[in-house]
Amino acid sequence: MRESADRYVELVRAKTLTGALSPATAEVYARDVATFVGLAGEETVLDDLTGEDVDAILLAFARKPDGRRSDPGSGGGVQSASSQARFRRSVSALFKHAMLAGWVQVNPMTLVTVSAKERGGLRPQRRALTREQAQGLVGAARELGDGRVEEVGRARRRDQRTELRDALIVLLLSTMGPRVSELVRADVEDFYTNDGVRYWRIFGKGGKTRDVPLPVDVARVLEAYLSWRGEVARGVPEKALLLSWRGRRLARGDVQAVIDRVQRRVDPDRRRSVTPHGLRHTTATHLLADAVDMDAVRRVLGHSDLATLGRYRDELPGELEVAMRTHPLLRERGASGGGV
Repeated sequence: MRESADRYVELVRAKTLTGALSPATAEVYARDVATFVGLAGEETVLDDLTGEDVDAILLAFARKPDGRRSDPGSGGGVQSASSQARFRRSVSALFKHAMLAGWVQVNPMTLVTVSAKERGGLRPQRRALTREQAQGLVGAARELGDGRVEEVGRARRRDQRTELRDALIVLLLSTMGPRVSELVRADVEDFYTNDGVRYWRIFGKGGKTRDVPLPVDVARVLEAYLSWRGEVARGVPEKALLLSWRGRRLARGDVQAVIDRVQRRVDPDRRRSVTPHGLRHTTATHLLADAVDMDAVRRVLGHSDLATLGRYRDELPGELEVAMRTHPLLRERGASGGGV
């Protein structure tokens, strides 16, 4: 990150010599890029940044005190809307150049989801689904995975029916919380069996890997999907796990369309739109709400620091009431529950 930023700032300052940029504008770019590097981390690989990473950085910048605004009544000293817009333009310019120079394969600025209004309020909307909403989505995916589809689905050729693939995508995202980049990069050979348990070796950011066991129901859908995939990929040297019915690896943008398609099968009262990263939040939130060991959740999500879990932990309605109703110190010995 530091090396890329330094090279970019050198090019920006060189433009002042030709009159393409004023010295003042060049320094604004340089200052914003330096701030961006500080928020992202100097050792971060530029090409590893995702849309959700940039979302977090934009929000972190919005919360930074603005030293030029000394008036205590000026919004708590946080960045003004104009400063946030300027910072976003500077970061966009950096990634535009990075794309042209071949430093990144995907411009994460095209994938950000936090709106300017949300940044102004310093809080994005709660992204985790409630338990009822998540169970509605998972239930719809399981029905697809079990083959309970409409007649119109059966009327198509088997290799054109993508219900199993869609079910697997939603189940992996909802129960294991991978980054969307990790999901679409997954290959068939990344899934293996050890002592009767199916594992997914996930290749994460910074070249780190983690082996995560699949829930039994998800492993069952995986097996059914692999059978379907064998028909789609016949004669095609494609090792990707997730394929289109034409036999090509799915792209990031395809994943949102899959989620939306499965959501349409959910009862409207339990349905709420959600992004792939929102399902990552959902995984973390519900695992932690069920008192799953924090270090285990960290390993599932692929974070090196427990403190990072804080940004994936959303409040759930009724959660405190449930926690107090089943308080561990008030349970009868040998009983599974108790009351206050």
